[in-house]
Amino acid sequence: MTQAPVVIGISGGSGSGKTTVAKALAQRFDPHELQVVPLDAYYRDRKGVPLAERELINYDHPDAFDEPLLVEHILALKAGRTIAQPTYDYALHERARETVSVAPAPVVVIEGILVLALSTVRPHLDLKLYVDTDADVRFLRRLRRDVASRGRSVDSVMEQYLESVRPMHRSFIEPTRHHADLILPGEGRFEGALEVLGAWVKSKLVGPR
Repeated sequence: MTQAPVVIGISGGSGSGKTTVAKALAQRFDPHELQVVPLDAYYRDRKGVPLAERELINYDHPDAFDEPLLVEHILALKAGRTIAQPTYDYALHERARETVSVAPAPVVVIEGILVLALSTVRPHLDLKLYVDTDADVRFLRRLRRDVASRGRSVDSVMEQYLESVRPMHRSFIEPTRHHADLILPGEGRFEGALEVLGAWVKSKLVGPR
């Protein structure tokens, strides 16, 4: 790499489709050209907190994330250094021992619900995207995901949605729309927007192609 990478932030409510957008964009490039860093990997480590208390933590609030570590890793990638990205155990609500080695690339995508809400992260984003999706669709997608892949019961997902996910979306996620450079539809087809975004990313690529 001959210059600092371009850093793209993709945000939106839980179940909005932001991960789908990030993956669809990544599929258009080789790993040495574009890396995706999920915000979910940067939940604060709760190993010192009793499990019963961990389950009561609001994981949809900005304070749930290890913001300093994320900024440190963004700066490391921009400086051309490989990072040890943490992984998170959603069942135990703690950081796992394993890490993921992420090499620097000309384009780095930071994807997660509160990417645009983190005031220390926003200044490092060269392009800010918000994926806009109807609340009913977002809830149904979250319900299916949490039951199928995170071992949650339907009742627990519904309770968490009503007590924290929905109010946190209204307080911290929805307002970040005004930070976005581009708002993408999270329902139906978004290939046209992805074509434009992909072309923009290609124009920013440097180094081996």
